[in-house]
Order: sequence, then C-alpha cells, then structure tokens
Amino acid sequence: MIDLHVHSTFSDGSLTPEQLVDEAERIGLSALALTDHDSLGGIPRFLRAAAGRSVRAVPGVEISADFNPGTMHMLGYFVGHEDDGLERKLRRIREGREERNREILRRLNGLGFAITWEEVKSFAQEDVVGRPHFAQALIARGYVGGKDEAFDRYLGKGKPAYADRWRLNPEESVRMIRESGGVPVLAHPFTLQRKREELWALVSSLREKGLEGVEVYYPEHTSELQSQYLALARSFGLVATGGSDFHGALAPDIRMGTGFGSLRVPPEAVEQLDARRPR
Repeated sequence: MIDLHVHSTFSDGSLTPEQLVDEAERIGLSALALTDHDSLGGIPRFLRAAAGRSVRAVPGVEISADFNPGTMHMLGYFVGHEDDGLERKLRRIREGREERNREILRRLNGLGFAITWEEVKSFAQEDVVGRPHFAQALIARGYVGGKDEAFDRYLGKGKPAYADRWRLNPEESVRMIRESGGVPVLAHPFTLQRKREELWALVSSLREKGLEGVEVYYPEHTSELQSQYLALARSFGLVATGGSDFHGALAPDIRMGTGFGSLRVPPEAVEQLDARRPR
C-alpha cells in the first residue's frame, strides 16, 4: 500500500513531516510522497525521518497552475528539493498567495467577520497560509459549522471572500518540475471541470510539454471517473498514480493510504515514476 499525495504542517496539513512518516509506518505503507502546496520546506525533515525506516519517502510538491474555469494542480515527484531555481519560482508563487491572503482577510472583515491575521496564521503552524486556515478561523469563531460550509458560502471560487492570485500557467508548471529533475503529474482531473473530449485534448497538449502521469486513484473519483482516467493515462502512455490528499485534522474523514476507505494505489506507480525522471 502506498500514498503519493499527503500534506504536512508546511502547507495545510495538521501533522509534521515526522508524524506523517510515523503514521505511514504504523499503517503499513511502503511508500509515501510529501506534496505540500508550493513549498519544499518540509522535505528535508521528511527525508530524515524516513531514513532507515520501512517507508520509502518520495520528495514532492503540489503546484497551483493558472486555469479556468476549474482548478489545476500539478504534482511533482522526485523534485530537486535543494534546487535554488525551483525554490525561487515557488517563492514567487507563495508571494502571490500572501497577496491573495491579505485580500481574503479584507473581504471577510468587510462581510462582518471579526477575525485577525494572527488568528488565521495560528492555524498554519510551519509555513504556507491557505484558504483552509481561514476556514479554521471562521469555525473557531463560530461563524460556520465546518470547512465545507466555509468554502461553499465564502471561500470557494466565485464566493464573496474569494480572491485570485498569481500562478504559473500549466506548461510552465510542467517545465519547472522537469527542470528540477522531477516528474510532473496532473492531480485530480475532475477539478478541471472539462468534458471528456476537452480533457483528452488538454492532456495531449501537456503530454507534448513533458507531462508524465495523471492522478487516477483519488478519494473523490467515482468508479466511473477512475475508469475514465485510467483509460486517459493508457491512451497517452502516462503513469497512473494516486493518493489520499491527506490533510489530517483539516479533513478528518480522509485517511492516509485509503482515503474514505476504499482507495488502493498500485504500488508499482512509485517505480514507474522513478523511471520517468529526467536523466
């Protein structure tokens, strides 16, 4: 059993890199990829924690790409986490996130929610502040009953407190990952909000730019979507990857390794990704 999509306290997860490795070993995972949002900050600790353990640690990242009307995230596996060029580009993305965060806070305050930046930041712990941390601040104040309500009413795209931010385009995201020695994989394709023919055309274009995989196995993919995405991967010679998108306490219904309980990511995906690394 493997999980190639988890988050730590260095983005919007509730567990430290060390705790993630401990949990992965406890439940019997053979491989785990840390894929924090636009951040490599947790990778050194993640790799140190896994040294000599039964869990293979895969250094990764999840990059937000500019895409409309849906959302595109690009996963990078085996990225060069000590690559200065990659870190500079991720820093620019994070700066865009910080600008967006200030605007979200301004909009929430304008809606009458008396939350402060210090409150929001307290939920982020190690590094990147994101919309889930605003949701936690709203929950703590009693303004909403849970994360889903916070996004559905205020923080989701098109909602009153939503603010956009600077991102790379999809092709730039693929190139950035490859230039660092990593393997680019399209995350949870359903969030792209594309019809089948449009999705096939998009993936064909990204494949030409260097895309190497697609996230087929994901908690929110129905059996029909999983079959569709598996066919998509096979059509373009892409690695069929997957993961739980584990965030810990921020999404308590999702468990590492198994998602909602039925997730099963083929263990051979790790070696297949490794074989696609730029040489």
